[in-house]
Amino acid sequence: MTSTTTDASYPFGSVEEVVDALAAQGYIADRRLATTVFLLTRLEKPLLLEGPAGVGKTELAKMLALATGRRFLRLQCYEGQDETKALYEWDYGKQLLYTQMLREKIAEIVQDAPDIKTSVERIAHQDSVFFSEEFLAERPLMEAIRSDEPVVLLIDEVDRADEALEAVLLETLGEFQISVPEVGTFTAENAPYVILTSNNTRDLAAALKRRCLHLFLDYPTAERELEIVRSKDTGLPEAAARELVEVVRGLRELELRKAPSISETIDWARTLAVLGVDELNSQILSDTVSVVVKYDKDVTKALGALPKLVDPNAEIDDAHGHGHGHGHGHGHGHGHEHGHDNGHSSGPAPATARPVHDDEDDGPDGRAVRAAKDQEGRHAGVYGAPGREYQERARSGEAEPTKKRPVSSGQGSRSFGLGKKRAL
Repeated sequence: MTSTTTDASYPFGSVEEVVDALAAQGYIADRRLATTVFLLTRLEKPLLLEGPAGVGKTELAKMLALATGRRFLRLQCYEGQDETKALYEWDYGKQLLYTQMLREKIAEIVQDAPDIKTSVERIAHQDSVFFSEEFLAERPLMEAIRSDEPVVLLIDEVDRADEALEAVLLETLGEFQISVPEVGTFTAENAPYVILTSNNTRDLAAALKRRCLHLFLDYPTAERELEIVRSKDTGLPEAAARELVEVVRGLRELELRKAPSISETIDWARTLAVLGVDELNSQILSDTVSVVVKYDKDVTKALGALPKLVDPNAEIDDAHGHGHGHGHGHGHGHGHEHGHDNGHSSGPAPATARPVHDDEDDGPDGRAVRAAKDQEGRHAGVYGAPGREYQERARSGEAEPTKKRPVSSGQGSRSFGLGKKRAL
């Protein structure tokens, strides 16, 4: 049963209110996601969103901040990140500046000290002044905890950070507090809404997951993705947008290095709208497929699949679509616009490739050119070889065949370096 309790301290009275509030910000959430967000606001527990890149994990945090009127803070995780970039660090420059400014005061404190030990003790009693909140440089986690106003904290791509950072997060996510050895413990007066995202590049620690609500966010259904495209006012006609969504879903079924994201579907729709496309065809999709497919091998696979995705009944003529047909088993490119018919296609033929008919003038026959080069006597008169006329007379018996010129032993020695070396 859906909760409908109303409380001024909670932004949403029901799951339906979550759906409506996010939709008002342009984020289309299904009921499962909206229920999880509702629990996040009521239980005040962090939410861990896992799933492929581009399904709306980061965008949810941004839209939740807008829907609740909270300030948005973001910690972007990366490999090698330490706690000083996530929690806090001391402003050493400011500490040094204050030390120089108070040099005279320090001199007054130690001027009547009888020895060095006493001077050090007197200064030690004052060191807490330089390790106070005045010199504390806040980073996103500390800023979220100490903020006077409620915030939404996004810890983005936590799976990219080292495991050591996960240990640092445990206290923050479990108790909404941060301990600073030199100062003390800071506890949040307004518990932040915390959303962590992961693209599953590595497994997260069980201790981290235990402290969070969890949801795996996958690619949406076709109807929901179409609704998302509609909500962004891309300018693409309804029928074309519906067909485009199906094409993108077909591309995701391919074994691509990176599947098209929802945001890329929106970008593709806007691209086609700018080009004035009212009806999709394989040619215009092939020309613009780089909007959603970002790797060369993925583009090759996508171009081969697009004709069938646009028209399942489309027939692709492999005999003409793959070109030369040399009949050998290795694939090498000649720079032509169609590939080899050798079983290792270097790329799909363009959807609009024109078949070449036998009666068309397609230039000289390559086989005939090669055969002519293999004719006997083709080197006549070149590099000292007998001329063609002398060769014909020799074949008819009118001239004696060319005799080999004898080579002396001395010439052979000089040729192969067997003689005496030249004096230097």
